[in-house]
Amino acid sequence: MFKVAPLSSSLMLVSMFGFIVSAFFLNDPIVKSWAWAFLILFVIIFIASMISMSNAPLGSEDYLESLAIHKSDHYVKNKKK
Repeated sequence: MFKVAPLSSSLMLVSMFGFIVSAFFLNDPIVKSWAWAFLILFVIIFIASMISMSNAPLGSEDYLESLAIHKSDHYVKNKKK
C-alpha cells in the first residue's frame, strides 16, 4: 500500500491543542471560516499522527547502533595509555 513515516509525538500534541483552540473560535462570527479551516487541518494532522503511531516501523535497532554510547569501546574502565 504505502510507507508510513514515523512522526514525532509533539505533532500529536500540537494537533490536539490546535483543535481545542480552533473549536473555541467557532463562536466568533468574524473568524468562523478560518476556525473551520484550521479545525479540519488539525484533525488531518491528528489522523496522520495516529496512523504513524500505529503503523510506522520502529527502527530502534538501527538507531541504537548509530549512537556512540552503544559502541563496545566507548566505556572502558581505567584506560591505560
